[in-house]
Amino acid sequence: MQRIIIDTNVLVSALIQKSYPYFVVSDIFLDRNIEWCISDEVLKEYHNVLKRDKFSKYPGFTARAESILASIEEIATLFTPKIRLTIINDPNDNRFIELADESKADFLITGNTADFTFRNYKQPQIVSPKEYWETYRK
Repeated sequence: MQRIIIDTNVLVSALIQKSYPYFVVSDIFLDRNIEWCISDEVLKEYHNVLKRDKFSKYPGFTARAESILASIEEIATLFTPKIRLTIINDPNDNRFIELADESKADFLITGNTADFTFRNYKQPQIVSPKEYWETYRK
């Protein structure tokens, strides 16, 4: 079983266009050998970001966002990180590393190469959606 964490930017991209982020997110819902790891803070970020007005310009975005959020809450495994980290300059991105530490995730999938400049933090590999899809997908 692979444990993965999806950064919010990947989720947004998956809802806008059918490219690697879309393939990765869709695959999670179909493959029961992949465990989507979330925390309360990550889930709250998903909700806050996906409800931003700027995304309403994409036809059907709001409905798809509401549907995927409900599905995530249904299938994802909730973890409660016990440590607080300040590894990344953007404090909001540290929540993903904290979740990775707690969940012992195999992969943290992100499109944010500006802040996630390292390839690993302890166990998880930090990869782009394309890299995950082409190299690590089971």
